Amino acid sequence: MSATQAIDVAVRMDRMYRHQRYIYDLSRKYYLLGRDRLLTSIPVEPGQALLEIGCGTGRNLVELARLHPELSLYGIDASRAMIDSARASASRAGVLGQIRLGFGIGEQVDARDLGRPNGFDHVLFSYALSMFDEPVLALDQAIGMLAPGGSLHVVDFSDQGELPAWFRRALVSWLARFGVHHRPEVARHLDALARAQKGEFRFQPVARRYAEILTFRPAH
Repeated sequence: MSATQAIDVAVRMDRMYRHQRYIYDLSRKYYLLGRDRLLTSIPVEPGQALLEIGCGTGRNLVELARLHPELSLYGIDASRAMIDSARASASRAGVLGQIRLGFGIGEQVDARDLGRPNGFDHVLFSYALSMFDEPVLALDQAIGMLAPGGSLHVVDFSDQGELPAWFRRALVSWLARFGVHHRPEVARHLDALARAQKGEFRFQPVARRYAEILTFRPAH
């Protein structure tokens, strides 16, 4: 991704969320399914660090801070407006001291820039890759930031393959208005890495394939 493309992403994200951020959590809780299931399944151990790429309002980071007070949390987002909201949310919850937030583009993020030269134990994408311009590049970037024994966690829209056709068409059309699209290449890429014996991959459907939870642990 070029510098010009990165700037375009940041401008687009700020334009989209400048006002939406105030109602984001209230509205999204009804259709961003599987988030809490994923958060409670991450095998966190004391002293570990987790990075969420595309952290938005910080909703997931605040939940993780409550679940794991010993976990070091980091969050980046391409929208500076969202980062402001995430910081405010963490402050209200009393967990701001546990969370480090900053601007960042998922396809370009570097663990060293976040003060983690040895990487992260967990990297999380929650309903973010479906908005990325280059989701596979972002995946590879995230995998490259994992410390030995670390794991990648993704929850996002799936293909709605077990839901009625009318529902699937309506959902796809509605999401497209916000630049959101199911990214089948994400699961395919992780599966291909696993088949090449580069790691372990697990796919979990959510709500009749409305969403999907993906876990990948690289072979080190």
